[in-house]
Amino acid sequence: MKVDIRDADALHAISPSALAAYARSAGWTKIDTFGDYSDVYSSNRLPEIVLPRTSIIADYARVVGRLVEIFADTAEIDQLSLYRDLVTADRDVIRIRAEDAEGGSVPVSHGIDMMTGARDMLLAAACSLDDPRPLYRAGRNRQANDFMKEVRWGQTEQGSFIATLLTPVIPPPMQLSLMEGQDFVEDPVARKITRRLAESLEATHSATENAILGEGEAFLDAVPSGASANLCEALVKLIDPFPILEVRLSWARTRKTDAPTWNIGFENDNVSILREAARVFREKEPKEDIPLSGFVQRLKRDESESDGTIALRTSIEGQIRSVTAVLKQADYEKAIRAHEHKSMVTAIGDLERYGQRWRLLNPRISSVVEYDEDNEV
Repeated sequence: MKVDIRDADALHAISPSALAAYARSAGWTKIDTFGDYSDVYSSNRLPEIVLPRTSIIADYARVVGRLVEIFADTAEIDQLSLYRDLVTADRDVIRIRAEDAEGGSVPVSHGIDMMTGARDMLLAAACSLDDPRPLYRAGRNRQANDFMKEVRWGQTEQGSFIATLLTPVIPPPMQLSLMEGQDFVEDPVARKITRRLAESLEATHSATENAILGEGEAFLDAVPSGASANLCEALVKLIDPFPILEVRLSWARTRKTDAPTWNIGFENDNVSILREAARVFREKEPKEDIPLSGFVQRLKRDESESDGTIALRTSIEGQIRSVTAVLKQADYEKAIRAHEHKSMVTAIGDLERYGQRWRLLNPRISSVVEYDEDNEV
């Protein structure tokens, strides 16, 4: 059945940069300008076409409709398939495909988990771009959240159940001359995050396989490549309802890559490993801004240093523990006086467990209950 696309809103969804990117990738080359707002493209084996440079021209929808016909005929595909390719030609596309979907549908609860898991997966990759960590407070990462505000859901596709995420527009490369004879082309943030998603999924997939073989440090070794509690939890949410889940990336035609697509698959058997990895990541990550009250047991400071180390005897999870903390000079002086007067102090910092020991990172003394001689018995 032949389908002609005539809906003006649908045709306006195809951007001029997407049209140009598709034309170049299909073999057309710009040879001249046409009026104030269009360019002429030619090819030895393809018909000459005129592409608009802006969507503000009055007959933009009609022009795009005619181009869709030409592109579909020359590619020998139907217009709907061609339209889907064009409307995403200037964006990286993340497709999450669930196997065992009946008639291309899934239960509502599974679909909700799939959507939220896909969002969280991409957000975890965005958070790990510049600062890889075992665990993220995603709300604190401004770049990642600004990126996610521009990510859009695409149309679901047939062939099992496929959810689609569209990145912000990926502009064509722009060369910046740093010095004579040398050019530098940097990917935009959106493309960097898509690449980071691929890297972090590959690292997490390899860590899962290695953990099955008994390599206990496999996930910790994968942190620099983007593995995290956030990513593992997102994958658990995605994978758990299905026997197999595949993630596929298609790169925007506006910026060339070595390969047009990338994909990776996870099996339901991976869920238990990923869930345990997330638990371990969370357990090892310092708990932020924890107040600890207790007495200073030990003090240590080198003569050449202004900062000093204390051991604070305090209660953690209902048990008495010794927690070490490196204090700045002013706070260390407070700790000295508290120790001399046997006064209780409250220190605030990021509580971390390493082995059987505890330490407080980025600590500060928030209060000291001063010794009062008048109340001495």
